[in-house]
Amino acid sequence: MPQPTAALLIIGNEVLSGRTQDANLKFIATRLGELGIPLREVRVIPDVPETIIGTVNEVRAKFTYIFTTGGIGPTHDDITSECIAHAFGVPWEVHEESRAIMEADYARRNPPVEMNAARLRMATLPRGARPILCAETSAPGFIMGNVHVMAGVPRIMRSMFEVVAPTLQGGTPVKSRSLHAHGLLEGQIAAGLSAIQEHFPMLDIGSYPYYREGGNGVALVAKGTDEAALDAAALEIAALIRADGKEPVEGEPAAA
Repeated sequence: MPQPTAALLIIGNEVLSGRTQDANLKFIATRLGELGIPLREVRVIPDVPETIIGTVNEVRAKFTYIFTTGGIGPTHDDITSECIAHAFGVPWEVHEESRAIMEADYARRNPPVEMNAARLRMATLPRGARPILCAETSAPGFIMGNVHVMAGVPRIMRSMFEVVAPTLQGGTPVKSRSLHAHGLLEGQIAAGLSAIQEHFPMLDIGSYPYYREGGNGVALVAKGTDEAALDAAALEIAALIRADGKEPVEGEPAAA
């Protein structure tokens, strides 16, 4: 099987306006890499039906797995679920099992919570969808084809993702080698780093400046699925750093 790929759609006007800062991308990208499913594309799109429907249909034809975050709550602008139904050309209808689970959960609370029309929206799914039930909420995410629809709230999203993770067919996990050095300047090592990238075309090699009170520098990171190539590239990167008169340190620099 060829290496599977993934795309992420972050849905919500609040993200595009700057009102809410996305906190899900790093988690999803990291976990997918661990599963051997490289995240190849990320888009932030508004709560506009035509945009959601068109984007979902475009990316689900290009990538093995699609993940969406946001827009499955109880309010008027939570339209992701019904847009997925439109994208797949199926009715958007109450999922009775999900309704019953939510209603029972609300009835157990002290005081009990009403299962009103707004909350019923969260139990309304595209026909044929498989609910994603997690420990953080009784309101489901869902899977439709290769599209995995999850909440935007980070703790709920993470819980939903871990439910989904065992069902994903991954490839070779993406690994990395990181080195950094204080005083290193990108302009000084750019040509040498380009040569290393040409030597290892199967890897993704990047440079990332950092700024700390104890000294600025650059982190150099190689990522890929070939462990031998990663080890060899790390040796060449270390030699490049030493050639600039700096001492390479394994790993990422300490947090600021």
